[in-house]
Amino acid sequence: MPVLLSPVRTKEDILFEDSLRPRTLDEFVGQETIKSNLRIFMEAAKKRDEHLDHVLLYGPPGLGKTSLAYLIAREMGVGIKPTAGPVIERTGDLSAILTNLQTKEVLFIDEIHRLHPSVEEILYSAMEDFSLDIIIGQGPSARSHKLKIKKFTLIGATTRAGRITAPLRGRFGIIHRLDYYLDEDLKKVILRSAALLKVKVDDKGAEQIALRSRGTPRVANRLLRRVRDYVDVKGNGVITGKEARRALDMMEVDALGLDEVDRKILTAIIENFGGGPVGINTIAAAIDEEKDTIESIYEPFLMRIGFLERTTRGRKLTPRAYEHLGFEYPHERRPSPQRKLFDDK
Repeated sequence: MPVLLSPVRTKEDILFEDSLRPRTLDEFVGQETIKSNLRIFMEAAKKRDEHLDHVLLYGPPGLGKTSLAYLIAREMGVGIKPTAGPVIERTGDLSAILTNLQTKEVLFIDEIHRLHPSVEEILYSAMEDFSLDIIIGQGPSARSHKLKIKKFTLIGATTRAGRITAPLRGRFGIIHRLDYYLDEDLKKVILRSAALLKVKVDDKGAEQIALRSRGTPRVANRLLRRVRDYVDVKGNGVITGKEARRALDMMEVDALGLDEVDRKILTAIIENFGGGPVGINTIAAAIDEEKDTIESIYEPFLMRIGFLERTTRGRKLTPRAYEHLGFEYPHERRPSPQRKLFDDK
């Protein structure tokens, strides 16, 4: 799968993202409503000298959930211990982490929806009354003991909020959904990243990259690095609007942020299936791509820009998709009078 427009973090992204992460909540671009609410909650907790309530951040990948978690810990003036759902395999692993937390410290669990059920159950009492239920002994003589732990803040991040069980979700006091970024906010992200990376870019160059970044800061930063490579070799080292267009056109990223796979999906539905409706498994087989990849990476973006519709019978393209690809939209056939009379009966 092409990674240029994928919101999923790659190894290369890890090297750059740490240096580009905002250091304060004021530096974090976008998500203004979430930031305003978090400021109030954090200020209230600090005034009462209490820990911050548990926080759940969910939404598509690449929008800044991890950055927000680190900023919350920094703004609260406490440490943060990061981990991920798939990493915690045994209940003992989570118990060891929880017992070593300091007062008000943040435990950040990425991909929290992938916690094992037995591990997740340990969190229930830890989040509610800050205790761990430990079984001492074996057999008939075994007894349960409550071990008190220090009050902490759990921050969970997930791209699949629907997979979080109701008991776990109900124990979060603060729940926020991160949404895709506006082009104006992405432009600010690009200009800030360019300054940190010491890349010369003008307003028009930043605008062109923002327009093709699919509303995702991670994609915007990745495109910025690739366009920088282009102007260093083919240009004079400055990213202008003209140079950005040339570079992104060469990478087959069009004006709306569609790449080769997006166009393959749309073209296959038009040419092979008459614009739909058609099932997702059929589409995946037609373009030789994984079904999960289409559903998680490509389909949400195509639906968001109004190119693709989900119906009870399958996926169907809209007139906007036909227009963008240069195809004529077929007019729906009108039923004959006899057929209409039959349908009305």
